[in-house]
Amino acid sequence: MTAPDASGHLADALTGQVGAAHLWTVGLCALFVLVTLAITVRARRTTHGAVDFYAGGREFSGTQNGLALTGDYLSAASFLGIAGMIALQGYDGFLYSIGFLVAWLLVLPMAQLMRNTGRFTMADLPAFRMRRMRVRLACTVSTVTVSVFYLVAQMVGAGALFAVLLGLHDGGTFLGLTDSQARTGAIVLVGVLMIVYVMYGGMKAATWLQIIKAVALLGATGLLTVLVLAAFSFDPRALLDGAAEASGHGSAFLEPGLGLGQDVPGDAAATLYNKLDLISLGLALVLGTVALPHILIRFYTVRDGRAARSSVNRMVVMVGAFYLMTLALGFGAAALVGSERIVAMDPSGNTAVPLLAEELGRLTAGPAGAAVLLALVSAVALATILAVVASLTLASSSSIAHDLFGHVLMWGRPRESQEVAVARFSACLVGGVSIVLAIQAQEQNVAAIVGLAFSMAAAANLPVIVLTLFWRRFNTRGVEWGIYGGLASTMLLVLFSPVMSGKTDPVTGENLSVLPASVDIQFVPLENPALVAVPLGFLFAIVGSLLSRERNSGRYTELRVRSLTGWAADRETP
Repeated sequence: MTAPDASGHLADALTGQVGAAHLWTVGLCALFVLVTLAITVRARRTTHGAVDFYAGGREFSGTQNGLALTGDYLSAASFLGIAGMIALQGYDGFLYSIGFLVAWLLVLPMAQLMRNTGRFTMADLPAFRMRRMRVRLACTVSTVTVSVFYLVAQMVGAGALFAVLLGLHDGGTFLGLTDSQARTGAIVLVGVLMIVYVMYGGMKAATWLQIIKAVALLGATGLLTVLVLAAFSFDPRALLDGAAEASGHGSAFLEPGLGLGQDVPGDAAATLYNKLDLISLGLALVLGTVALPHILIRFYTVRDGRAARSSVNRMVVMVGAFYLMTLALGFGAAALVGSERIVAMDPSGNTAVPLLAEELGRLTAGPAGAAVLLALVSAVALATILAVVASLTLASSSSIAHDLFGHVLMWGRPRESQEVAVARFSACLVGGVSIVLAIQAQEQNVAAIVGLAFSMAAAANLPVIVLTLFWRRFNTRGVEWGIYGGLASTMLLVLFSPVMSGKTDPVTGENLSVLPASVDIQFVPLENPALVAVPLGFLFAIVGSLLSRERNSGRYTELRVRSLTGWAADRETP
């Protein structure tokens, strides 16, 4: 998957905005941080046992959890990146929105089944049928790996965004700090905040953080959408015509094939690979979403399976509305800002929304309006990153404490106080490791890291979830082979793909891969590994099961009853 980097190049987008804009932005960000820290302190007072820390006491309603799911899912890539893709690629950019939304049509039937069969983590599902320790160890490895990759990408983006808040995008300094030093400081700050949110507030703090973020994100997106439509007298046809004209591509801007699945004249192989890459991208977007650990654990925060399904229903409505609004933002940026200006600031288009906000603010209320609206967009983007990293950290720490410590090291007999203490320590550990990795990865391709996380979730986690629920013959060896095989195949496919080496700009000759231009180990033509990695994950899981003599038909029957009825859903796996 090549999801757009949501904030990695945001600094370049705001050239010329100083003084008032920075004050407004820093003020709004500080307000958000203060409010969320206050919520964390309050959540700490009511977080006592494992159910409170891992699942928020299961006291959230379907509507509240729907908002939290919306906040969990709509990352800064959705807010900034997808709108930028639409602004530059038109119709093809909107395919990202379609992929992200379609994914939830698969999550909907899974939500109730997952809630009825687990308590705190993804491992609860296969552990009900299989040998607990081996299964939980494998699930811990997968959860932590996927979450850390996603965490690193978000934190690198936060560093770039923070440089904007300090006005360092034009090469200046702030309190003697250079741009690089400020980015490092921002990564550390975001890491410390996410550790605090998880350590002291657990799932309750993370949920309210997501709810606030979702309301702010939907509100800001709605405001920008109304202002865009108002600029074109609320005539969608005028907006589309203006976007097509300003894009430099004419009517082709509104048709497929401009950015994805391109035809390469005279090169049938390259054309085929482009088409396959498009299919692979869609698989990563759709199947990866279903198996993201921080999304799966949110189903455990409601009282029963019906509430879980209800929360997904509400979430689909809100996410659908959001992605429709990204159409207005993307085409509005193309029409009002222009693709040339967007590309000049950032070739990937991540600056489209900030530039659009600046232009809309200027049209509405002059320079003051530009500063305020620009500050609002930056603050919402930072809030989005903070909310997502908190959920990812919670998913990792919960798996380490509940699965690795509670069921592997303590043989399933830990005291609740011990397990929660380990979860808090794990939040520090995961946060610290993520900070170090993010600092080292500041110059890396963040989009490639995000894509790797989605593909690993689809290849390693999805086969285990599906086969545990629907295949009687599935067993412990199948879980292990599926997870380890899915993770390994995804990493190897990316390592030998154009993402890592061998990709250059056909016009300028600029190196577009992660590794230096002198290194070329590419022999896999696909940039998105999901098309190959996901079938391999299922194949490993199936073959591993068939090669094992283990049988658990009785447990499978009991699991089916439990998944459909919710009977004894909150009981610990025996």
